[in-house]
Amino acid sequence: MRRRLLAVLMVLMGAAALLLCVPLADAYARGRTEHLLLQRRSEAVRFADLADRTGTGADRAELAAEIGRYAQLYGADVLVVDAAGATVARAGAGPALEALTETGADAGGTRAAAADARHRALTGRSTDRLPTLRPWGPARVRRAQPVGRDERVSGAVLLAVRTDAARRDVAVRWSLIAAGAVAAFAAAALVAAGITRWLMRPLLDLDRAVEGLAAGSLQTRAVSGTGPPELRRLRRHFNAMAQALADSIGRQRDFVADASHQLRNPLATLVLQLENIEPHLAPGPGRAEHGRALEEAERLEELLDGLLALARVESAAVELHEQDVVRAVRERVRAWTPVFGAAGVELTATLPGELRARALPDAAGRILDAVLDNAVKFVPRGGRVEVGARRGADGTAVVRVADDGPGAPADQLPLLLRRFARLPAHQNVPGSGLGLAIADEIARVSGGRLGVGANEPHGLAVELRLPSA
Repeated sequence: MRRRLLAVLMVLMGAAALLLCVPLADAYARGRTEHLLLQRRSEAVRFADLADRTGTGADRAELAAEIGRYAQLYGADVLVVDAAGATVARAGAGPALEALTETGADAGGTRAAAADARHRALTGRSTDRLPTLRPWGPARVRRAQPVGRDERVSGAVLLAVRTDAARRDVAVRWSLIAAGAVAAFAAAALVAAGITRWLMRPLLDLDRAVEGLAAGSLQTRAVSGTGPPELRRLRRHFNAMAQALADSIGRQRDFVADASHQLRNPLATLVLQLENIEPHLAPGPGRAEHGRALEEAERLEELLDGLLALARVESAAVELHEQDVVRAVRERVRAWTPVFGAAGVELTATLPGELRARALPDAAGRILDAVLDNAVKFVPRGGRVEVGARRGADGTAVVRVADDGPGAPADQLPLLLRRFARLPAHQNVPGSGLGLAIADEIARVSGGRLGVGANEPHGLAVELRLPSA
Protein backbone atom coordinates (compact mmCIF):
# COMPACT_ATOMS: atom_id res chain seq x y z
CA MET A 1 0.00 0.00 0.00
CA ARG A 2 2.87 2.33 0.73
CA ARG A 3 4.30 1.84 -2.77
CA ARG A 4 0.89 2.38 -4.36
CA LEU A 5 0.27 5.57 -2.38
CA LEU A 6 3.74 6.88 -3.21
CA ALA A 7 3.23 6.01 -6.89
CA VAL A 8 -0.05 7.94 -6.99
CA LEU A 9 1.56 10.98 -5.36
CA MET A 10 4.55 10.81 -7.74
CA VAL A 11 2.28 10.64 -10.78
CA LEU A 12 0.26 13.62 -9.57
CA MET A 13 3.39 15.66 -8.86
CA GLY A 14 4.89 14.72 -12.23
CA ALA A 15 1.71 15.79 -14.01
CA ALA A 16 1.69 19.08 -12.06
CA ALA A 17 5.34 19.71 -12.95
CA LEU A 18 4.63 19.09 -16.65
CA LEU A 19 1.54 21.31 -16.61
CA LEU A 20 3.63 24.13 -15.14
CA CYS A 21 6.85 23.68 -17.11
CA VAL A 22 5.48 23.09 -20.61
CA PRO A 23 3.48 26.37 -20.79
CA LEU A 24 6.41 28.25 -19.22
CA ALA A 25 8.85 26.85 -21.77
CA ASP A 26 6.47 27.55 -24.65
CA ALA A 27 5.88 31.10 -23.41
CA TYR A 28 9.62 31.78 -23.32
CA ALA A 29 10.08 30.37 -26.83
CA ARG A 30 7.31 32.61 -28.16
CA GLY A 31 8.73 35.63 -26.33
CA ARG A 32 12.20 35.00 -27.73
CA THR A 33 10.72 34.66 -31.23
CA GLU A 34 8.89 37.98 -30.81
CA HIS A 35 12.10 39.61 -29.61
CA LEU A 36 13.92 38.37 -32.72
CA LEU A 37 11.12 39.70 -34.92
CA LEU A 38 11.33 43.15 -33.31
CA GLN A 39 15.13 43.20 -33.68
CA ARG A 40 15.01 42.39 -37.38
CA ARG A 41 12.11 44.74 -38.05
CA SER A 42 14.20 47.82 -37.27
CA GLU A 43 16.95 46.62 -39.59
CA ALA A 44 14.50 45.81 -42.37
CA VAL A 45 12.90 49.25 -42.01
CA ARG A 46 16.34 50.91 -42.33
CA PHE A 47 17.13 48.92 -45.46
CA ALA A 48 13.70 49.81 -46.88
CA ASP A 49 14.40 53.54 -46.32
CA LEU A 50 17.74 53.22 -48.12
CA ALA A 51 16.09 51.33 -50.99
CA ASP A 52 13.40 54.00 -51.29
CA ARG A 53 16.09 56.65 -51.86
CA THR A 54 18.03 54.77 -54.54
CA GLY A 55 17.60 57.28 -57.33
CA THR A 56 21.22 57.24 -58.52
CA GLY A 57 23.98 54.72 -58.92
CA ALA A 58 25.72 56.07 -55.83
CA ASP A 59 22.60 55.39 -53.77
CA ARG A 60 22.43 51.82 -55.04
CA ALA A 61 26.12 51.37 -54.26
CA GLU A 62 25.53 52.64 -50.72
CA LEU A 63 22.60 50.23 -50.29
CA ALA A 64 24.67 47.30 -51.57
CA ALA A 65 27.53 48.15 -49.24
CA GLU A 66 25.17 48.48 -46.27
CA ILE A 67 23.43 45.13 -46.79
CA GLY A 68 26.79 43.53 -47.56
CA ARG A 69 28.23 44.58 -44.20
CA TYR A 70 25.05 43.43 -42.47
CA ALA A 71 25.12 40.02 -44.18
CA GLN A 72 28.80 39.56 -43.31
CA LEU A 73 28.30 40.60 -39.69
CA TYR A 74 25.14 38.54 -38.89
CA GLY A 75 25.43 35.74 -41.44
CA ALA A 76 22.09 36.77 -42.94
CA ASP A 77 20.89 36.83 -46.55
CA VAL A 78 19.39 40.10 -47.84
CA LEU A 79 17.52 40.67 -51.08
CA VAL A 80 16.07 43.96 -52.35
CA VAL A 81 13.62 43.82 -55.27
CA ASP A 82 11.60 46.42 -57.14
CA ALA A 83 7.84 46.49 -57.63
CA ALA A 84 8.12 44.06 -60.56
CA GLY A 85 10.11 41.58 -58.52
CA ALA A 86 13.46 42.27 -60.23
CA THR A 87 16.56 42.18 -58.02
CA VAL A 88 17.91 45.59 -57.08
CA ALA A 89 20.57 44.49 -54.55
CA ARG A 90 21.56 41.31 -52.80
CA ALA A 91 23.98 40.08 -50.12
CA GLY A 92 24.79 36.54 -49.07
CA ALA A 93 24.98 33.38 -51.11
CA GLY A 94 23.36 30.71 -48.92
CA PRO A 95 20.46 28.40 -49.71
CA ALA A 96 18.14 30.90 -48.07
CA LEU A 97 19.08 33.50 -50.67
CA GLU A 98 18.25 31.04 -53.44
CA ALA A 99 14.85 30.58 -51.84
CA LEU A 100 14.38 34.35 -51.70
CA THR A 101 15.17 34.57 -55.42
CA GLU A 102 12.83 31.65 -56.15
CA THR A 103 15.65 29.51 -57.56
CA GLY A 104 16.77 26.08 -56.54
CA ALA A 105 14.82 23.18 -55.09
CA ASP A 106 11.99 23.67 -52.66
CA ALA A 107 13.25 22.00 -49.43
CA GLY A 108 10.50 21.53 -46.87
CA GLY A 109 8.37 24.41 -48.17
CA THR A 110 11.17 27.01 -47.83
CA ARG A 111 10.62 28.57 -51.25
CA ALA A 112 6.84 28.66 -50.70
CA ALA A 113 7.35 30.53 -47.42
CA ALA A 114 9.73 32.98 -49.11
CA ALA A 115 7.28 33.57 -51.97
CA ASP A 116 4.51 34.27 -49.48
CA ALA A 117 6.68 36.78 -47.60
CA ARG A 118 7.64 38.49 -50.92
CA HIS A 119 4.01 38.70 -51.99
CA ARG A 120 2.95 40.24 -48.67
CA ALA A 121 5.72 42.84 -48.86
CA LEU A 122 4.90 43.83 -52.46
CA THR A 123 1.30 44.38 -51.42
CA GLY A 124 2.38 46.72 -48.63
CA ARG A 125 2.28 44.33 -45.68
CA SER A 126 5.31 43.53 -43.55
CA THR A 127 5.93 40.20 -41.81
CA ASP A 128 4.18 40.30 -38.45
CA ARG A 129 4.76 36.73 -37.26
CA LEU A 130 7.62 34.25 -37.28
CA PRO A 131 7.46 30.51 -36.63
CA THR A 132 8.05 29.80 -32.96
CA LEU A 133 11.70 29.03 -32.31
CA ARG A 134 12.62 25.71 -30.73
CA PRO A 135 16.10 24.36 -29.92
CA TRP A 136 15.81 22.13 -32.99
CA GLY A 137 14.65 24.75 -35.47
CA PRO A 138 13.97 26.47 -37.71
CA ALA A 139 17.55 27.32 -38.63
CA ARG A 140 16.50 30.54 -40.49
CA VAL A 141 13.44 32.76 -40.48
CA ARG A 142 12.32 35.13 -43.26
CA ARG A 143 11.32 38.71 -42.70
CA ALA A 144 9.84 40.97 -45.45
CA GLN A 145 9.45 44.76 -45.40
CA PRO A 146 7.76 46.82 -48.13
CA VAL A 147 9.73 49.69 -49.73
CA GLY A 148 7.79 52.94 -50.00
CA ARG A 149 5.35 54.98 -48.02
CA ASP A 150 1.65 54.61 -47.50
CA GLU A 151 0.10 52.90 -50.54
CA ARG A 152 3.04 53.66 -52.86
CA VAL A 153 5.04 50.41 -52.83
CA SER A 154 8.14 50.48 -54.99
CA GLY A 155 9.71 47.18 -53.88
CA ALA A 156 10.50 44.97 -50.95
CA VAL A 157 13.36 44.06 -48.61
CA LEU A 158 13.62 40.34 -47.84
CA LEU A 159 15.78 39.00 -44.99
CA ALA A 160 16.73 35.40 -44.28
CA VAL A 161 18.04 35.57 -40.68
CA ARG A 162 19.98 32.89 -38.83
CA THR A 163 18.42 31.82 -35.51
CA ASP A 164 21.42 30.16 -33.86
CA ALA A 165 21.70 32.66 -31.00
CA ALA A 166 17.95 32.73 -30.38
CA ARG A 167 17.66 28.94 -30.42
CA ARG A 168 20.65 28.71 -28.09
CA ASP A 169 18.91 31.09 -25.67
CA VAL A 170 15.75 28.95 -25.85
CA ALA A 171 17.76 25.77 -25.23
CA VAL A 172 19.52 27.31 -22.21
CA ARG A 173 16.27 28.60 -20.74
CA TRP A 174 14.53 25.28 -21.34
CA SER A 175 17.41 23.48 -19.64
CA LEU A 176 17.06 25.76 -16.63
CA ILE A 177 13.31 25.17 -16.56
CA ALA A 178 13.84 21.41 -16.83
CA ALA A 179 16.48 21.48 -14.09
CA GLY A 180 14.15 23.49 -11.87
CA ALA A 181 11.33 21.07 -12.58
CA VAL A 182 13.52 18.08 -11.73
CA ALA A 183 14.71 19.76 -8.53
CA ALA A 184 11.14 20.65 -7.57
CA PHE A 185 9.98 17.13 -8.38
CA ALA A 186 12.80 15.63 -6.30
CA ALA A 187 11.95 17.89 -3.37
CA ALA A 188 8.27 17.05 -3.72
CA ALA A 189 9.15 13.35 -3.92
CA LEU A 190 11.07 13.60 -0.64
CA VAL A 191 8.13 15.38 0.96
CA ALA A 192 5.74 12.76 -0.47
CA ALA A 193 7.95 9.94 0.83
CA GLY A 194 7.95 11.53 4.27
CA ILE A 195 4.19 12.01 4.22
CA THR A 196 3.67 8.45 3.02
CA ARG A 197 5.95 7.11 5.74
CA TRP A 198 4.15 9.27 8.32
CA LEU A 199 0.79 7.91 7.17
CA MET A 200 1.84 4.28 6.77
CA ARG A 201 3.97 3.79 9.89
CA PRO A 202 0.98 3.50 12.28
CA LEU A 203 -0.85 1.29 9.75
CA LEU A 204 2.13 -1.06 9.46
CA ASP A 205 2.45 -1.10 13.23
CA LEU A 206 -1.24 -1.98 13.54
CA ASP A 207 -0.82 -4.69 10.90
CA ARG A 208 2.07 -6.26 12.85
CA ALA A 209 0.06 -6.06 16.06
CA VAL A 210 -2.99 -7.70 14.46
CA GLU A 211 -0.78 -10.41 12.99
CA GLY A 212 0.80 -11.10 16.37
CA LEU A 213 -2.58 -11.15 18.06
CA ALA A 214 -3.95 -13.54 15.45
CA ALA A 215 -0.90 -15.79 15.98
CA GLY A 216 -1.75 -16.06 19.68
CA SER A 217 0.64 -13.49 21.13
CA LEU A 218 -1.85 -11.78 23.41
CA GLN A 219 0.69 -9.28 24.73
CA THR A 220 1.28 -7.73 21.30
CA ARG A 221 0.40 -4.03 21.18
CA ALA A 222 0.60 -1.22 18.63
CA VAL A 223 3.36 1.12 19.82
CA SER A 224 3.64 3.74 17.06
CA GLY A 225 2.62 7.18 18.31
CA THR A 226 2.92 8.99 14.96
CA GLY A 227 0.42 9.56 12.19
CA PRO A 228 -2.84 11.48 11.87
CA PRO A 229 -5.09 11.87 14.92
CA GLU A 230 -7.56 9.33 13.49
CA LEU A 231 -4.88 6.63 13.30
CA ARG A 232 -3.58 7.44 16.78
CA ARG A 233 -7.11 7.09 18.10
CA LEU A 234 -7.45 3.79 16.25
CA ARG A 235 -4.21 2.60 17.89
CA ARG A 236 -5.55 3.41 21.34
CA HIS A 237 -8.81 1.60 20.65
CA PHE A 238 -6.97 -1.42 19.28
CA ASN A 239 -4.70 -1.61 22.33
CA ALA A 240 -7.72 -1.35 24.61
CA MET A 241 -9.45 -4.14 22.68
CA ALA A 242 -6.31 -6.32 22.75
CA GLN A 243 -5.94 -5.79 26.49
CA ALA A 244 -9.59 -6.68 27.10
CA LEU A 245 -9.21 -9.78 24.94
CA ALA A 246 -6.01 -10.82 26.73
CA ASP A 247 -7.65 -10.32 30.11
CA SER A 248 -10.69 -12.37 29.09
CA ILE A 249 -8.65 -15.25 27.68
CA GLY A 250 -6.30 -15.07 30.65
CA ARG A 251 -9.20 -15.39 33.07
CA GLN A 252 -10.52 -18.38 31.13
CA ARG A 253 -7.14 -20.09 31.17
CA ASP A 254 -6.67 -19.34 34.84
CA PHE A 255 -10.09 -20.80 35.55
CA VAL A 256 -9.30 -24.00 33.62
CA ALA A 257 -5.92 -24.33 35.33
CA ASP A 258 -7.33 -23.60 38.80
CA ALA A 259 -10.31 -25.89 38.29
CA SER A 260 -8.10 -28.69 37.01
CA HIS A 261 -5.69 -28.25 39.87
CA GLN A 262 -8.39 -28.04 42.54
CA LEU A 263 -10.22 -31.10 41.23
CA ARG A 264 -7.12 -33.26 41.17
CA ASN A 265 -6.85 -33.50 44.96
CA PRO A 266 -10.42 -34.67 45.70
CA LEU A 267 -10.26 -36.95 42.65
CA ALA A 268 -7.01 -38.50 43.90
CA THR A 269 -8.67 -39.01 47.29
CA LEU A 270 -11.67 -40.62 45.58
CA VAL A 271 -9.42 -43.00 43.61
CA LEU A 272 -7.55 -43.89 46.78
CA GLN A 273 -10.81 -44.60 48.62
CA LEU A 274 -12.07 -46.75 45.75
CA GLU A 275 -8.85 -48.72 45.82
CA ASN A 276 -9.16 -49.13 49.63
CA ILE A 277 -12.74 -50.40 49.30
CA GLU A 278 -11.84 -53.08 46.76
CA PRO A 279 -10.56 -55.71 49.32
CA HIS A 280 -13.82 -55.45 51.26
CA LEU A 281 -16.05 -56.20 48.28
CA ALA A 282 -17.39 -59.71 47.82
CA PRO A 283 -16.98 -61.35 44.42
CA GLY A 284 -19.89 -60.63 42.13
CA PRO A 285 -21.49 -57.83 40.14
CA GLY A 286 -20.50 -55.24 42.72
CA ARG A 287 -16.78 -55.91 42.23
CA ALA A 288 -17.17 -55.48 38.42
CA GLU A 289 -19.02 -52.17 38.87
CA HIS A 290 -16.31 -51.09 41.29
CA GLY A 291 -13.65 -51.82 38.67
CA ARG A 292 -15.49 -49.76 36.04
CA ALA A 293 -15.91 -46.89 38.50
CA LEU A 294 -12.19 -46.99 39.27
CA GLU A 295 -11.36 -46.92 35.54
CA GLU A 296 -13.62 -43.90 34.99
CA ALA A 297 -12.04 -42.13 37.97
CA GLU A 298 -8.56 -42.76 36.56
CA ARG A 299 -9.72 -41.56 33.13
CA LEU A 300 -11.08 -38.40 34.72
CA GLU A 301 -7.77 -37.91 36.50
CA GLU A 302 -5.94 -38.24 33.16
CA LEU A 303 -8.35 -35.72 31.62
CA LEU A 304 -7.69 -33.19 34.38
CA ASP A 305 -3.94 -33.66 33.96
CA GLY A 306 -4.32 -32.95 30.23
CA LEU A 307 -6.40 -29.84 30.87
CA LEU A 308 -3.85 -28.57 33.36
CA ALA A 309 -1.00 -29.23 30.91
CA LEU A 310 -2.87 -27.48 28.11
CA ALA A 311 -3.61 -24.44 30.29
CA ARG A 312 0.04 -24.21 31.28
CA VAL A 313 1.18 -24.37 27.64
CA GLU A 314 -1.33 -21.72 26.52
CA SER A 315 -0.39 -19.32 29.28
CA ALA A 316 3.31 -20.00 29.08
CA ALA A 317 5.63 -17.00 28.73
CA VAL A 318 8.76 -19.09 28.27
CA GLU A 319 11.39 -17.78 25.90
CA LEU A 320 12.31 -19.80 22.84
CA HIS A 321 15.65 -21.60 22.93
CA GLU A 322 17.85 -23.26 20.37
CA GLN A 323 17.75 -27.06 20.58
CA ASP A 324 19.04 -30.14 18.80
CA VAL A 325 16.01 -31.74 17.15
CA VAL A 326 17.88 -34.88 16.08
CA ARG A 327 19.05 -35.58 19.61
CA ALA A 328 15.55 -35.05 21.05
CA VAL A 329 13.97 -37.36 18.47
CA ARG A 330 16.61 -40.03 18.99
CA GLU A 331 16.09 -40.00 22.77
CA ARG A 332 12.29 -40.23 22.51
CA VAL A 333 12.46 -43.04 19.97
CA ARG A 334 14.83 -44.93 22.26
CA ALA A 335 12.46 -44.40 25.22
CA TRP A 336 9.37 -45.53 23.28
CA THR A 337 10.92 -48.54 21.59
CA PRO A 338 10.11 -50.95 24.50
CA VAL A 339 6.50 -49.71 24.60
CA PHE A 340 6.08 -50.32 20.88
CA GLY A 341 7.79 -53.67 21.19
CA ALA A 342 5.33 -54.75 23.89
CA ALA A 343 2.46 -53.66 21.62
CA GLY A 344 3.87 -55.65 18.68
CA VAL A 345 4.51 -52.52 16.57
CA GLU A 346 7.82 -51.79 14.85
CA LEU A 347 9.29 -48.33 15.51
CA THR A 348 12.10 -47.07 13.22
CA ALA A 349 13.84 -43.72 12.80
CA THR A 350 15.69 -42.10 9.90
CA LEU A 351 17.62 -39.05 11.13
CA PRO A 352 20.16 -36.63 9.60
CA GLY A 353 23.47 -35.76 11.19
CA GLU A 354 22.32 -32.46 12.68
CA LEU A 355 19.09 -30.45 12.71
CA ARG A 356 18.58 -27.48 15.01
CA ALA A 357 15.46 -25.44 15.74
CA ARG A 358 14.32 -22.59 17.96
CA ALA A 359 11.31 -23.49 20.11
CA LEU A 360 10.04 -23.96 23.66
CA PRO A 361 12.32 -26.07 25.87
CA ASP A 362 12.11 -29.72 24.78
CA ALA A 363 9.29 -28.87 22.37
CA ALA A 364 10.28 -31.57 19.87
CA GLY A 365 10.45 -34.25 22.58
CA ARG A 366 7.12 -33.31 24.17
CA ILE A 367 5.32 -33.19 20.83
CA LEU A 368 6.86 -36.48 19.76
CA ASP A 369 5.71 -38.10 23.00
CA ALA A 370 2.11 -37.12 22.26
CA VAL A 371 2.31 -38.31 18.64
CA LEU A 372 3.95 -41.65 19.51
CA ASP A 373 1.48 -42.21 22.36
CA ASN A 374 -1.33 -41.69 19.86
CA ALA A 375 0.31 -44.07 17.36
CA VAL A 376 0.85 -46.93 19.82
CA LYS A 377 -2.85 -46.81 20.73
CA PHE A 378 -4.25 -47.06 17.19
CA VAL A 379 -1.71 -49.01 15.14
CA PRO A 380 -2.56 -52.74 15.33
CA ARG A 381 -0.05 -55.46 16.12
CA GLY A 382 2.33 -56.13 13.25
CA GLY A 383 2.14 -52.51 12.15
CA ARG A 384 4.99 -50.12 11.51
CA VAL A 385 5.73 -46.54 12.61
CA GLU A 386 8.47 -44.53 10.92
CA VAL A 387 10.00 -41.36 12.38
CA GLY A 388 12.01 -39.08 10.11
CA ALA A 389 13.63 -35.65 10.37
CA ARG A 390 14.87 -33.32 7.65
CA ARG A 391 15.43 -29.69 6.74
CA GLY A 392 12.43 -28.19 4.91
CA ALA A 393 12.65 -26.13 1.75
CA ASP A 394 11.74 -23.03 3.77
CA GLY A 395 14.51 -23.72 6.31
CA THR A 396 12.27 -25.15 9.01
CA ALA A 397 13.08 -28.30 10.97
CA VAL A 398 10.61 -31.01 9.93
CA VAL A 399 9.83 -34.13 11.99
CA ARG A 400 7.44 -36.64 10.35
CA VAL A 401 5.79 -39.61 12.04
CA ALA A 402 4.00 -41.98 9.64
CA ASP A 403 2.26 -45.27 10.38
CA ASP A 404 0.46 -47.95 8.36
CA GLY A 405 -2.51 -48.20 10.71
CA PRO A 406 -6.18 -47.67 9.89
CA GLY A 407 -5.77 -43.90 9.61
CA ALA A 408 -8.80 -41.61 9.50
CA PRO A 409 -11.24 -40.43 6.82
CA ALA A 410 -10.11 -37.31 4.94
CA ASP A 411 -13.05 -35.23 6.23
CA GLN A 412 -12.19 -36.12 9.83
CA LEU A 413 -8.44 -35.37 9.71
CA PRO A 414 -8.84 -31.71 10.86
CA LEU A 415 -10.70 -32.97 13.96
CA LEU A 416 -7.65 -34.83 15.26
CA LEU A 417 -6.00 -31.63 16.50
CA ARG A 418 -9.09 -30.36 18.29
CA ARG A 419 -9.53 -30.74 22.02
CA PHE A 420 -11.39 -33.81 23.22
CA ALA A 421 -11.57 -35.05 19.61
CA ARG A 422 -12.65 -38.71 19.45
CA LEU A 423 -13.44 -40.32 16.15
CA PRO A 424 -16.59 -42.50 16.14
CA ALA A 425 -14.54 -45.66 15.54
CA HIS A 426 -12.21 -44.95 18.48
CA GLN A 427 -14.62 -44.06 21.26
CA ASN A 428 -13.52 -47.04 23.40
CA VAL A 429 -9.78 -46.38 23.07
CA PRO A 430 -8.27 -45.09 26.34
CA GLY A 431 -7.27 -41.44 26.34
CA SER A 432 -8.53 -37.91 26.98
CA GLY A 433 -8.43 -36.59 23.42
CA LEU A 434 -6.01 -33.83 24.47
CA GLY A 435 -2.66 -35.28 23.42
CA LEU A 436 -2.48 -33.92 19.87
CA ALA A 437 -4.22 -30.69 20.92
CA ILE A 438 -1.49 -30.06 23.50
CA ALA A 439 1.18 -30.94 20.92
CA ASP A 440 -0.39 -28.53 18.43
CA GLU A 441 -0.44 -25.76 21.04
CA ILE A 442 3.24 -26.36 21.88
CA ALA A 443 4.10 -26.15 18.18
CA ARG A 444 2.09 -22.94 17.76
CA VAL A 445 3.65 -21.24 20.80
CA SER A 446 7.06 -22.27 19.45
CA GLY A 447 6.34 -20.48 16.19
CA GLY A 448 5.80 -23.68 14.21
CA ARG A 449 2.84 -25.83 13.26
CA LEU A 450 1.60 -29.40 13.47
CA GLY A 451 -0.14 -30.98 10.49
CA VAL A 452 -2.06 -34.24 10.10
CA GLY A 453 -2.55 -36.03 6.79
CA ALA A 454 -3.03 -39.40 5.21
CA ASN A 455 -0.14 -41.79 4.67
CA GLU A 456 0.13 -43.87 1.52
CA PRO A 457 -1.16 -46.48 0.94
CA HIS A 458 -2.98 -46.28 4.28
CA GLY A 459 -2.37 -44.91 7.74
CA LEU A 460 -1.73 -41.53 9.31
CA ALA A 461 1.14 -39.05 8.90
CA VAL A 462 1.81 -36.31 11.46
CA GLU A 463 4.30 -33.59 10.44
CA LEU A 464 5.88 -31.11 12.84
CA ARG A 465 7.58 -27.95 11.59
CA LEU A 466 9.68 -25.80 13.94
CA PRO A 467 11.48 -22.53 13.10
CA SER A 468 15.11 -22.95 12.14
CA ALA A 469 17.78 -21.80 14.54
